[in-house]
Amino acid sequence: MDEVYTLGVDVGSTASKCVILRDGREIVALSLVPYGAGSSGPGRAIEEVLEKAGKTTSEMAEILATGYGRKQLTIAEQSMSELSCHARGAHFLFPGVRSVIDIGGQDVKVLSIGPNGMLENFVMNDKCAAGTGRFLDVMAHILELRTDELADYAECAQKEIIISSTCTVFAESEVISQLAAGCDKADLIRGICVAIASKVAGLARRIGVRDELVMTGGVAHNRAVRNALAEALGHPIKSHEYCQHVGALGAALFAWQRCHKLAAENSN
Repeated sequence: MDEVYTLGVDVGSTASKCVILRDGREIVALSLVPYGAGSSGPGRAIEEVLEKAGKTTSEMAEILATGYGRKQLTIAEQSMSELSCHARGAHFLFPGVRSVIDIGGQDVKVLSIGPNGMLENFVMNDKCAAGTGRFLDVMAHILELRTDELADYAECAQKEIIISSTCTVFAESEVISQLAAGCDKADLIRGICVAIASKVAGLARRIGVRDELVMTGGVAHNRAVRNALAEALGHPIKSHEYCQHVGALGAALFAWQRCHKLAAENSN
């Protein structure tokens, strides 16, 4: 039987991610471009992942889109909610997963997942950047650091500066005032990470979390936020090097499932 390749595309608000799967089991290639819906990001991410895999769009049995900008991706035959795709992608990487906390560029999602990898329940944050990747980006800019440097600084903190507001605008003013008062940068960053964890933990408690608990999205790379969130929830948190590709992975898996189903129907 010929190998079946499927392409999952996650068009987020701030980044575009792609995954190519072989026969619904093997990850062949991934890509990530830091530009999302309404930009050249999705096209560039698709071009990059195809180049890595040495494939063309015509060799993809199915292309399925998910994410914020999924409806605008005309190259995709199908689209699905990022909630279902994140559930399926997390289950592929962690078969025992029961809860997923996804912190993306502009939203936070907490998912409850069944033993078969299907979404059972979810809750999302309101239309606010608090606790999201955007919040971290703003804080890093104020502190004149790259976002990927924040965790290293947080781990050097001698004490925790309380950030009383999780509103991005108010927290920005608060951090600027603390810097002007001579507060240590590492202590401030530790406080920022704890503030994010507190906000997300409050959201997660609305539906409850169960082990295994997995964190996905770009903020999952920040071990200081991840550790603070684990402490706040009282649950260990697992993550994966592909944490930003979980939605695209789920899309590729659903694309393969659709191909498999059609093949079975045609054989009858």
